[in-house]
Amino acid sequence: MRLKEKPIVVKDILLPNDKINYEKWSVVACDQFTSQPEYWEHLKNLIGIEPSTYDMILPEVYLEKMSDDTIKFINMNMHHFINTGVFKNLGPSMILVERKTLDQKTRLGLMLSIDLETYDFNLSTKPLIRSTEHTILSRIPPRVHIRKHAPLELTHVMLLANDDKLNILENLFAKKDDLNIVYDFDLNMNGGHIRGYQITDCKPIINDFYSLITDPKDPILFIVGDGNHSLATAKTHWEEVKVNLSKKEIKNHPARFALVEVVNIYDKGLDFEGIHRVLFNVDKSFIKELQDAIDQDVESWIYTKEDGKIPFYVPKSTALAYEQIQSFIDNYLTYHADSMIDYIHGDDELISICDKHQNSIGIHMPILAKKDLFPFVQMGKVLPRKSFSMGSATAKRYYLESRFIKNINFKEKRRKI
Repeated sequence: MRLKEKPIVVKDILLPNDKINYEKWSVVACDQFTSQPEYWEHLKNLIGIEPSTYDMILPEVYLEKMSDDTIKFINMNMHHFINTGVFKNLGPSMILVERKTLDQKTRLGLMLSIDLETYDFNLSTKPLIRSTEHTILSRIPPRVHIRKHAPLELTHVMLLANDDKLNILENLFAKKDDLNIVYDFDLNMNGGHIRGYQITDCKPIINDFYSLITDPKDPILFIVGDGNHSLATAKTHWEEVKVNLSKKEIKNHPARFALVEVVNIYDKGLDFEGIHRVLFNVDKSFIKELQDAIDQDVESWIYTKEDGKIPFYVPKSTALAYEQIQSFIDNYLTYHADSMIDYIHGDDELISICDKHQNSIGIHMPILAKKDLFPFVQMGKVLPRKSFSMGSATAKRYYLESRFIKNINFKEKRRKI
């Protein structure tokens, strides 16, 4: 399909130079292990003083402690890594990503850049790239505050493509032996293994993706799988930046674009999982009130330290289950100021966290079917925040590639790190 807008663009991609320890450089997405500070403390000790993306992000477990000094430290580290030659520039490229998770499944992805003018998280719009979950607007300003001073972006955004015939990424992977390997290493903290292949002949791939658009009256190319709020932050930042730019500057300003990983929703190595809820500082009356507030069709379970797993019934429709349960929780928290919520990946993690916290209740959430997601979004709907996860916490995207979001005269420095 011929499009007036061009959502996929080919931009420079930065990687750490060959002297950097990639196993310490690459760390998991900042929105994981939000109730497990011990994970991040262990990771920090593992990295030591070596260059790492850990020093350029703010794990959300520490978000409440964020200050202007925190942001200055992150930006200082970015500039330090740039000025001391930590990065090398691959030039205009895409990277085919082969990710083996801890369960030995292989997931394929493609690192590329998108034009933020073709994405919007507002429900009243129908852009080529759309959100899947409700955007919590209050979560955007702190993230924009970090991004607007940053010279670089690191990404854990994953977009989904609707390639049910498995034609694009799978065909690229079949030709991997003809591509240059740009990284190949074990990810720390049980993240599995990752290998990247550089692609410079990108136009045929872009055309293949555009061929997936089947409805010319309501075209949709990608939907957001992971990193809804991160991409919404990039969009908000760009809208603020472009106000002060000329028409010529707007066309190619680096903040207009965002680096993402595109994954086929039908990839055999991509697992959809529910994102569980844990409520802290609640009593047992919460369970009965919740059960009375939602439709009771399909058996799931709730967990408490005292009682273990308790049978619990949820709506048959997964989307409805998330809507009803999250709506009840949001209303409950409005009237119970001492109660808190966290969003947990994995059954074992859910149980472990409840076992560590008195007066906590874990809600085991259902799994959204892959085939239902694109049609749901096409209808102009979005799910409540944290309604599905693409794999367990350790299978999430790790920060690795980066790109400039400010105009910087970058020269690779070959000094020793």
